[in-house]
Amino acid sequence: MTDPRPILWTPSKARADQSRMAAFQRWLAEERGLEFDDYNALWDWSITDLDGFWTAIRDFAGLPFQGGDGRVLAERRMPGAVWFPGVTTNFARHMLRHAESRPEAPALILRSEGFGRKEVSWAQLAQQVANVAAHLRAMGVGQGDRVVAILPNTDSAVIAFLAAASIGAIWSLCAPDMGHVAILDRFRQIEPKVLIAQDGYVHAGRTIDRRPVLEEIRAHLPSLTHTVLVPVMGDVPPGVTPWDEMTQGSATADFADLPFDHPLWIVYSSGTTGNPKPIVHGHGGILLEGAKQALHQDLGGDDRFLWLTSSGWIMWNAQFVATGQGATVVLFDGAANHPDMLAVWRVVAEERVTSFGVGAAYVTQCLKSGIRPGDVLDLSALKSLGTTGSPLTAEGYDWIYDAVDPDIWLAPISGGTDLCGAFVGGNVMLPVRAGEMQCRYLGNAVRSFDPEGAEIIGEVGELVCTEPLPSMPLGFWGDSDGSRLHESYFDTYPGIWRHGDWIEITPEGGSVIYGRSDATINRKGLRLGSSEIYRAVEALPEVLDSLVVDLEFLGRDSFMPLFVVPAPGQVLDEALRDRINTAIRETLSPRFIPNDIVQIAEVPRTLSGKKLEVPVKKLLLGGDPVQVVNRDSMANPESFDFFVTYAAGRR
Repeated sequence: MTDPRPILWTPSKARADQSRMAAFQRWLAEERGLEFDDYNALWDWSITDLDGFWTAIRDFAGLPFQGGDGRVLAERRMPGAVWFPGVTTNFARHMLRHAESRPEAPALILRSEGFGRKEVSWAQLAQQVANVAAHLRAMGVGQGDRVVAILPNTDSAVIAFLAAASIGAIWSLCAPDMGHVAILDRFRQIEPKVLIAQDGYVHAGRTIDRRPVLEEIRAHLPSLTHTVLVPVMGDVPPGVTPWDEMTQGSATADFADLPFDHPLWIVYSSGTTGNPKPIVHGHGGILLEGAKQALHQDLGGDDRFLWLTSSGWIMWNAQFVATGQGATVVLFDGAANHPDMLAVWRVVAEERVTSFGVGAAYVTQCLKSGIRPGDVLDLSALKSLGTTGSPLTAEGYDWIYDAVDPDIWLAPISGGTDLCGAFVGGNVMLPVRAGEMQCRYLGNAVRSFDPEGAEIIGEVGELVCTEPLPSMPLGFWGDSDGSRLHESYFDTYPGIWRHGDWIEITPEGGSVIYGRSDATINRKGLRLGSSEIYRAVEALPEVLDSLVVDLEFLGRDSFMPLFVVPAPGQVLDEALRDRINTAIRETLSPRFIPNDIVQIAEVPRTLSGKKLEVPVKKLLLGGDPVQVVNRDSMANPESFDFFVTYAAGRR
């Protein structure tokens, strides 16, 4: 086992005592007679007494659960756990309750390249949500219907989502910079009734016209009955409803009483084969997870919260952790490096943000650019800085404490789209150690397993969760027999969730995430299945076959090489490289353009024809060529020789 990593920050007693986590522990002592010697003892209780812990979260947060038969976890198994049977609730009702107690306080502040600065009070937010909900009902939208959107991180997206949730419709969102193929691969699976979209957006000073792409998408979604448009480029065409019309009126809020596990939204996470996985989360589970996350992020009603996120990343959804506490959410809609790398930091200073979150890759970019935000901006309101998306290096920790603030609480988290939450992350009552996340989240029975399924401490293993969580997927849309859900999380260790990350649990209870243990592509926090890249690349007539791996690993710059087998008579020249990059940019997203494109003779495959992505990834991360693959199981074992040579050259 390694020695404990050096402590970079320790909370003052006042900071710890004033935290939401400390308030929760005092509440447990006063209301439940429960006291714990330290955080690890509290965590152990939270994953052992699931009924006691999750009812405590419900009661402490005042969640709007009605009815039920008194049971908390009717079936304690994975998959298939049944939580709070008979309970009804509504996510939007809980989010908007602050409109009664703090009507004039700001709920949202938009900082947008396209729309400028806009402030929305709690009263305005509640009224606009009620108006949009009334218009959706008039369009025939009811419980279970899908409302989809292609919008950036703006107030329109927040309002539209809460309106859909209030009536029991199911929400799904894609970012406007995604290609039409990627969007259709997601939305066609769920057959939406209403589409809400912008016809363009502004990014890094450029206005991008999305009208042709939107027409292509609409043409391939035959289930649509209505389209709503947020105009940026021009007039709203006939037969399309203007967004401003949706927000007008004086409707009365009308929240549907929904079953605990009624679908709230559909988000997407990609495996290595097939279409993106349409993950369904429920109202009740996400309310519980958000209330718990507020403890770990130390969020309250006086906070101003900004997370630098695309609307296509699960961190867009995670902003509602702050909304649920009555905090002001600052929505950043633009390029983080325009006009320079201080762009977002200026917003943090000007809006007096108290809790700021970014992808770890952004911290690396700041470090390499040489900026020192703490030296040139007033960041005195900023109390905490969160990171996620990929592992934050020790150099990233050092840069934050040197160039931002030596007394800031740094709280990286790691979790995922799959559960709309974090497995490991922060606790402001604990010290921050270099390169580590402070703790395993309450209620999350996170372990590190070796290949045989034995728990290990102080070594790198597979991140698993051995007990169910309320925010785990209700299922995948269209996966009627649950086979795809089982294959995604439960086929390695039966009855235990395997997440697909490398993790080390320290003897002190902290953790370090090292990167993906499977072949999923993770670029700046956005995950994509390799199959989606193959579809874009192999659609080109000049490309016969391809293989892609993402060499994300703690302490190394992310590097994603694409290996290409040209079609007969073709060569991989600069012109073909440009066409490949264009195909990826236009059908998927610029985020997934590879770092390098390399010509190979053939893709290594198993006897059953599967591409050997994970063995190639392990080899390129430094694995022993003899250990990472059994050549007897390969259809073309000689093809692996190229990658052995390539790996040696990279080292």
